[in-house]
Amino acid sequence: MEKHITDECTGLRYELVGDYYLIAGDDEAEEHPIGIWGQRHLRYIREHRKALYTGLFLDGKLNGYLADMNEQAEDMFFRLVKELAEKDGITEKLKAENQMLWVRRMNAVRETAMEIVNNNLIYA
Repeated sequence: MEKHITDECTGLRYELVGDYYLIAGDDEAEEHPIGIWGQRHLRYIREHRKALYTGLFLDGKLNGYLADMNEQAEDMFFRLVKELAEKDGITEKLKAENQMLWVRRMNAVRETAMEIVNNNLIYA
């Protein structure tokens, strides 16, 4: 017996589990992992934007939406950290000379970038 089959009429995929074929989950979840930013946004829309959450969930687009949001947030976060570190003069030379100062300043930059991403993307 085949591990996966597709019903031509309905287009549904079935997976062999034991002796029975059960409807298989979407492969989309495996292709697009949802990171911390996507999970935070999911929690926000589930609690505060219920119509958006329900619409995306019922259309089967929730995972793709969250994966896209996660990717946008990650890109924005890393870009902001790089820009803010350059602006504040945080360099590899500083890291070699005074590691504790470098860590303190980089933590402050990361916190600032995290707040910007949260305010502009995740909780907007």
